[in-house]
Amino acid sequence: MTQHLPKAANETAVQGERRADSVNAAEQHIAQGHHELTSREARKVAMGALIGNAMEWYDFFLFTVASAIVFNVQYFDTKDPVGATLASFATFGIGLIVRPIGGIMFGAMGDRIGRRKTLMITVTGIGVVTGLIGLLPPAAVFGFWAPMLLVLLRVAQGLFVGGEWSGAMTIVVEHAPVQQRARYAALPQIGSPIGTILSSGGFFVVGVLMSADTFDAWGWRIPFLLSFPLLFLAVWLRSRLQESPVFQELLETGEVELTPVRSVFKRYWKHTIVGAMAALLGVGGFYLVAGFVTWYGTKILGYDKNLLILGTIVAAAFEIPTLVIGGRVAEKFGATKVIVWGAVISTVLSWPCFLLIESMNPVLLIIGMAVAVSALSIPYAASGTALTGLFPAKLRYTGAGMSQNLAGVLSGFFPLIATALVAGAGDHWWPAATMLFLVSAATAIAGLFIPRLSVPLPGFKH
Repeated sequence: MTQHLPKAANETAVQGERRADSVNAAEQHIAQGHHELTSREARKVAMGALIGNAMEWYDFFLFTVASAIVFNVQYFDTKDPVGATLASFATFGIGLIVRPIGGIMFGAMGDRIGRRKTLMITVTGIGVVTGLIGLLPPAAVFGFWAPMLLVLLRVAQGLFVGGEWSGAMTIVVEHAPVQQRARYAALPQIGSPIGTILSSGGFFVVGVLMSADTFDAWGWRIPFLLSFPLLFLAVWLRSRLQESPVFQELLETGEVELTPVRSVFKRYWKHTIVGAMAALLGVGGFYLVAGFVTWYGTKILGYDKNLLILGTIVAAAFEIPTLVIGGRVAEKFGATKVIVWGAVISTVLSWPCFLLIESMNPVLLIIGMAVAVSALSIPYAASGTALTGLFPAKLRYTGAGMSQNLAGVLSGFFPLIATALVAGAGDHWWPAATMLFLVSAATAIAGLFIPRLSVPLPGFKH
């Protein structure tokens, strides 16, 4: 028996289909086979984006670790160790406050002049700024100007980072076959643990080879200065990437959006908020485990700082296979299921992981950090697919960047908030564990809204 819709409802459905077609016409044109997308090309672009992202996160996580064990002494040396740490973590957070501005600037640029050109600018800026941090004199030499310049460099770094992730993710998904987007979108995410291993590994090696006084005096600068040679490698690899075929289609059909920022604010503000909440665990959860736990373990629990850095390295190593598997699972079942169930797992494990960290046993400490990072990395594996799917191609760079950077702003202050709450609770760990629990729950809830807000695309599982 055929069921007939009322005329008004039928017209509404047709208008909805036409509207969906119009906002993503260029991408649907490619998805229907008018431009061949091969796995080989997708893999090449994904690896190029991965290397660039590793460069980004190497630089960014250097600042994360340094905020906990270096900058609080070198640039914010007050009589109160907790106050110095709060000032250091606040500087870390300032870089994340300006990330949305960078996301807007470079997102609009990427949606108007192209993904590839914009990504060359962002990765160059990140590398140069990080190297300059390694050359900055301490407060004992440069006085008031030392912390001021550190903050300014941190702001510049935040602006460039704000336009990096969304551009890399956009160019990858737009090169990949629609049915395999989740698989290839997970690969650039591996740049995060690789960058963590390189940055934390750099601090670990320098810390082992040098005395504590030498490390504090100048040894900590070496990992920052290594950013310069890594920059040349990243630029060379990025220069080999081709422009996104979806963006080329937008150019050829005259569908490039001239005011992407206004369009996202006006028509996709709900998508931006949901995307930010979906990305919150992968970003903020890691800052809690890598940033706050490093400080808490050394200053409150009395662990050696090299043990905490080693724990971060081991956790990052376990994160890599988690991301790969998460991408494959998202390809088969959809990104939403991976985000929701991954966040649920992180919710369940949040308190047990902190109990392991609190155990005063070095092995259990490392296990707690590794399990916590692995759990929060499950939704992170699918977040790139989900966020880029929330926006049409002509607004994707801008929209995905706004979502990711909004998550970054909130996440940047997690170490600061956790430090303050733990200090107020008599140095007890439960406020930090509760934060991880609540962030995990927020990501799980946001994941439920992704399918109904995502842009329709034939053959793509949300």
